[in-house]
Amino acid sequence: MRPHKRAILDDMEHASATVIIDSSGVVTGWSEGARKLTGYAAEEVVGRAARDLLAEDPSPQTRAALSGPVVLRHRDGSTVALPVQATAVLGPDGAPGGHVITARPGGPEPTLAGQAFQQASMSMSVFDTRQRYLRLNDTACRIMGVPEEVLLGRPFLETVEDAEHSHGFQSNLRRVAETGQPVHYESFTSAPALNREHAWNIEMWPVRDDSGDVTGVALAALDSTGQYWARQRLALLNEAAAAIGTTLDVVRTAEELVELLVPRYADFASVDLLDWVLGADEAPTALDQEIVLRRVAHGSRTEGTPEAAVHLGDTEIYPGYSPPARALREGRAVLGQAGEPDFMRWVAERNARAPAGRPHRQGVHSMLAVPLRARGTTLGVAVAVRIANPDDYDADDAAVAEELASRAAVCVDNARRFARERTTALALQHSLLPRALPGQAVVEVAHRYLPSGSLAGIGGDWFDVIPLSGSRVALVVGDVVGHGIPSSATMGRLCTAVRTLADVDLPPDELLTHLDDLVTHLASDDRDEEAAELGATCLYSVYDPVTRHLTMAAAGHPPPVVVLPDGTTRLVELNAGPPLGVGGLPFESVELELPEGAVLALYTDGLIEDRDRDVDHATSELCRALAARTDTLDALCDTVLKAVLPEEPSDDVALLLARTRALGADRVATWDVPPDPAHVAVTRQEATEQLAAWGLDEAAFVTELVVSELVTNAIRYGEPPIRLRLIRDRSLICEVSDGSSTSPHLRRAHAYDEGGRGLLLVAQLTQRWGSRQTVNGKTIWAEQPLPPL
Repeated sequence: MRPHKRAILDDMEHASATVIIDSSGVVTGWSEGARKLTGYAAEEVVGRAARDLLAEDPSPQTRAALSGPVVLRHRDGSTVALPVQATAVLGPDGAPGGHVITARPGGPEPTLAGQAFQQASMSMSVFDTRQRYLRLNDTACRIMGVPEEVLLGRPFLETVEDAEHSHGFQSNLRRVAETGQPVHYESFTSAPALNREHAWNIEMWPVRDDSGDVTGVALAALDSTGQYWARQRLALLNEAAAAIGTTLDVVRTAEELVELLVPRYADFASVDLLDWVLGADEAPTALDQEIVLRRVAHGSRTEGTPEAAVHLGDTEIYPGYSPPARALREGRAVLGQAGEPDFMRWVAERNARAPAGRPHRQGVHSMLAVPLRARGTTLGVAVAVRIANPDDYDADDAAVAEELASRAAVCVDNARRFARERTTALALQHSLLPRALPGQAVVEVAHRYLPSGSLAGIGGDWFDVIPLSGSRVALVVGDVVGHGIPSSATMGRLCTAVRTLADVDLPPDELLTHLDDLVTHLASDDRDEEAAELGATCLYSVYDPVTRHLTMAAAGHPPPVVVLPDGTTRLVELNAGPPLGVGGLPFESVELELPEGAVLALYTDGLIEDRDRDVDHATSELCRALAARTDTLDALCDTVLKAVLPEEPSDDVALLLARTRALGADRVATWDVPPDPAHVAVTRQEATEQLAAWGLDEAAFVTELVVSELVTNAIRYGEPPIRLRLIRDRSLICEVSDGSSTSPHLRRAHAYDEGGRGLLLVAQLTQRWGSRQTVNGKTIWAEQPLPPL
């Protein structure tokens, strides 16, 4: 401020003015105080119209009340706003002969109420109806950083640096002056003398004269910065409850914590985890002096995260003296401020790792490191630093950070546990599912298994292809209701049980009946409570390439889709029984004949069922997708999944496609055998001739022994009709059927027994043998390996 201006203000501070104006408005008297307030000497003013001294006309309220604020023009060209009081002077006839006008900067002589206003601890100001300052108390002047005289008479917007962000304040002042209604106003702005942003609780109310007209606006502003930040911290904690842990993913959870901290709580934040948290290892028993962690998330208010000393996925090494290492070892939040030796050493060490001329920690003045601990285990550390924000972290910030870190750590630990259980369940699932489908020639198969990505975890979907006797093949798909390791374990039990029952060669409906009994027993076993809660569905089908018949039965499972060679598709009309474990109702088999080259699609309900999808519509999409022309079944699998599945399936999906093949008459030979032992030799000769026609002379010797033994047993112990069938597939299959349901048993003959060695000989000479029940009796079969074609 210029010296002469300072002198003028000093004069004004102690000056009171008296002016005499006659009835025509001409100045007739001028005091020394008036000179000090306006700069005009008496000889320059007396005799002139008083109106010439006004910078603007007084308000109607001031004119009517003969008191109030007026704005005078100072001799140096500036304006001076003063509250004035006019008193009429009466002439000899009692009529007004003029006025005596008195004025004093700051208003009338101090009273108790005036002293209370001036000394109030909150900022208080008075404006006229045009938002110009009329009076300010000491606190207001201290916040504004200038004396009252500099502000008096000036519009509010001229006294603030950031006029753009002050229009809300200005509009509320105008609103009170225009409506006469008080306003409560909250703002978060900077004050010139405070060098930082503050929160204010502001009350504005109208000031009225004796007639009730609004003559000004008064306000009181309370600094509520402490309460504001307390509310912000509480809001941050409340938001954290909903924003952190939305997924069971360790890295995403760390990213959510960083997103919550930056930019309103930190200019830069990072989350580093111990390596074992991201893997399957157990937690270490102790932390070393120098701690190595893995950076999983960081963020900055500056684009590009220039403060990051390491890249995502890289290791971060914290020396023992650093605040993050101390926080990890001590299990509490640790503050670091500019000027502290350890903090400055840590910043210098980080800057030394940065490219030349570009320090990573430029401007960092405060840091807060807080450990991520859950269930008594340390998982990592979160670091927050302030650069642009001038406030240092304090104890309140540390308390909030510990609460945030505690919530985030529990979510990280839950995600870690979920990932570990999911990995275990997935490994168990894959170990139980067939890695490579068994070699067989009757169907070409392709399959897909997609584990669920939902929070529920891995389900119990499975599929299988089981070779059966007579070149037949069983196609199975099932689904254990539920998720997680218990579901996978139950799936393994059922998968093993199906293979065992399939080896017995039971019809589909009988196999499901036995499987239903097994699930019922598991559910009633107190040691397996999970099985009681799970239940399961299953579809079991058997395809015979000789007859081209497909026989199937279902337990609560969706029906398969058949794609004919011409591209038409249809759902198999299947009367599905109840899910396994429910019991009470029988299972029914359905048999249909398939042309060679037909495709059978078996799947679990995860492919077509979802809470947001219509099952019928999804089934129609499945049929359309299966009709697509593709080069291979693998390509068709991919086409189906892409067309039918949503982006994020909520359940596991198993899909099994099988294209049928047929064994023509040139590869099957059948003879009816009379129940007479004399025909055994004839039958044996016919079989030998058929082998010669097939070019299998090398297999004739074993085949003669097998045919002789099996036909003889059928004639001796079985019942008509008796039939011999030879099937040339990847192996040579010899089958003898008869009308008796009594199955033979392999036994070891004693030294002097005359019989009992036939089946033992068959078992030793062939690759495998067995028996299966049929509608009219049984079939005994034996397989011999053949050289590849």
